[in-house]
Amino acid sequence: MPRLSWYILGQLLGPVALLTFMMTSVIWLITCLPLLDLVINRGQSAPTFFYLTLLLLPSLLLIIMPIAFFFGAMFTLNRLSGDSELVVMASAGYSLRQLAAPLLVAAVLVMALTYACALYFLPASQRALNAKKFDIRADIGAALLNEGEFETPAKGLTVFIRRLEPDGHIRGILVHDSREPARPITYVATNGVLAQTPAGARLIMFDGTIEQSGKSGSQLTILHFRSYSINLDQFANRSRIALRGKSERFLPELLWPTETQGLTPRIRNSWRAEAHSRLSEPLYCIAFALIALAAVTRGRRRRGGNALRLTFAALAAAGVRIAGYGVAGAAQNQPALLPLFYIAPLLGSALALAVLMGWGSRLFARRHVASEHEALPA
Repeated sequence: MPRLSWYILGQLLGPVALLTFMMTSVIWLITCLPLLDLVINRGQSAPTFFYLTLLLLPSLLLIIMPIAFFFGAMFTLNRLSGDSELVVMASAGYSLRQLAAPLLVAAVLVMALTYACALYFLPASQRALNAKKFDIRADIGAALLNEGEFETPAKGLTVFIRRLEPDGHIRGILVHDSREPARPITYVATNGVLAQTPAGARLIMFDGTIEQSGKSGSQLTILHFRSYSINLDQFANRSRIALRGKSERFLPELLWPTETQGLTPRIRNSWRAEAHSRLSEPLYCIAFALIALAAVTRGRRRRGGNALRLTFAALAAAGVRIAGYGVAGAAQNQPALLPLFYIAPLLGSALALAVLMGWGSRLFARRHVASEHEALPA
């Protein structure tokens, strides 16, 4: 590419990167709130929360990067036009095709990053995120470390601790196990300690009693103990879903799944729709690049016309992208609609190319001349 093309490419990448960072930061903060609640309630550390939030980035970047590229490209081209730089370039013999080259190079770069997120980083991060959330929810011991509160970390289990000492010892423990409604058991201890052993979490209690009710509450058995241990892992629900979610699957696993149990035609269709959605989503970068170029370089130069063209371009890009989302919803139930995943961005690119090549204005001019010719008297 000539030096002017490298200059335009450098002017493009800055706003695109800045918009991607700003949009990602805002949406990232919003999506982190459910994870914050999970981490606080389960007694996890700040590094764990930061690790979980990082795993959200690929799913956000997959959607944000093409949109940020469109607005960054339109902003850069409009600024170059407003500063008359495009006019000077055209006077120096810099053609529209040469102007499109750096824009398409930037689109290909963003498209490559989007493909990387869609095909690898998204499923890998979702697998790690779901596995970490599963381990946090299964860690019953970490959920008990809340002073002065009745906690229910699992169905049928209620735990209360009065005070947690800095050295890790617990003062005042009450554990109520009602998994068997006819024979509930209550553990009361003066002190204890929560231990993480290779076999799992254990609550070791000292100097307490075990109160077990029998015969629908008509009989109460009390047993005093000096030391007693409760296996907390028995309350953890460690059953995983048989099939991975579609966001956790790589492209071959979506198109050619190896599972047979629980794989219904509806699930298979939704996986295929997800696969084609990931393959087609980066193609919108090319359509957005051509729409932005057509909006800035084509059209009449009149007062207020620039803002109108940019508005129409934003609406056109939004319409193309919303059409893609509509196809994603409909194709899950209608596999025959899968080709529409690729038709939507290609149609947007074709319409933008038609505007760039002046086909619309030529057609309008021909119709105008024909109407004037018909109006002339014979």
